[in-house]
Amino acid sequence: MAAEGAAVAGGGAAGGRLAMDSAAPAKCPDAAPSRRRFSSLSRDAERRASQWCREYLGGAWRRVPPEELRVQPVSGGLSNLLFRCSLPDHLPSVGEEPREVLLRLYGAILQGVDSLVLESVMFAILAERSLGPQLYGVFPEGRLEQYIPSRPLKTQELRDPALSATIATKMAQFHGMEMPFAKEPRWLFGTMERYLKQIQDLPLRGLPQLNLLEMYSLKDEMGSLRELLSSTPSPVVFCHNDIQEGNILLLSEPKNAESLMLVDFEYSSYNYRGFDIGNHFCEWVYDYTHEEWPFYRAQPADYPTRGQQLHFIRHYLAEVKKGETISQEEQRKLEEDLLVEVNR
Repeated sequence: MAAEGAAVAGGGAAGGRLAMDSAAPAKCPDAAPSRRRFSSLSRDAERRASQWCREYLGGAWRRVPPEELRVQPVSGGLSNLLFRCSLPDHLPSVGEEPREVLLRLYGAILQGVDSLVLESVMFAILAERSLGPQLYGVFPEGRLEQYIPSRPLKTQELRDPALSATIATKMAQFHGMEMPFAKEPRWLFGTMERYLKQIQDLPLRGLPQLNLLEMYSLKDEMGSLRELLSSTPSPVVFCHNDIQEGNILLLSEPKNAESLMLVDFEYSSYNYRGFDIGNHFCEWVYDYTHEEWPFYRAQPADYPTRGQQLHFIRHYLAEVKKGETISQEEQRKLEEDLLVEVNR
């Protein structure tokens, strides 16, 4: 369903999940505050959606009475709230304005004006390059985007050979882009250090899981990881940083044989290539549609086998090396080196 695709396109991304998991209480938390937050913001968004659509879309959107504008909530999370806004059927179009759009309201995860500006610029560039949904309007609280008839992939579909090959090709194309952002790969350890500080700042309430944090020596482990990765060559490229099933849309009306689209770029940045591929492989393990606490299910046995990893890597390299002639020996070395890089 189109609504499903739009919903997951803005759901909790990696940053949101990790931040929530880090401080998860031992017992199931009360979900009511989250529901109340979504319902109250939904009502406010419905009231303001008419104004935003009128100002940024023009055409028939300027003529529709607020009470006739269809505003349908399709997702609520820490990262974003999403709404499908549609013109009533009886109201004719004036020009080429869209009949329906996606209204995205920023949530609690993206913090600070700098992050919002960078993400909006990134979204606009990707839209212009036809690598993401079209952008119709940007304002301090959020933006108006193209509504794409689609659905997000399901976790089990990541292992489908045809889909996996297409994801690999899409990732390689993403990595090949030149973007006007800082090229230093600060995102990975910067994000980890921020989460570690959040954990260390938690009040000690005698909760047993906080003692586990000390036992795991996360700070020391991060130092060991830095040493390991410093000896592991990995090109710095423009990474998505959250290629999980919910951020991969299966288009209902594919154009030019393009059946998949990557969405949700709020964590994208220059980063190590190996992280983007390795993180995607980890996403084979996690199902975020689980409806009971902690609202995800992990199946470690679903991590891709060597054969499945090689299938992905070969299609990735085929796109990266497109037009080049490579010997079988060179190809095997590229594959083996990338396997090591990714799994580290």
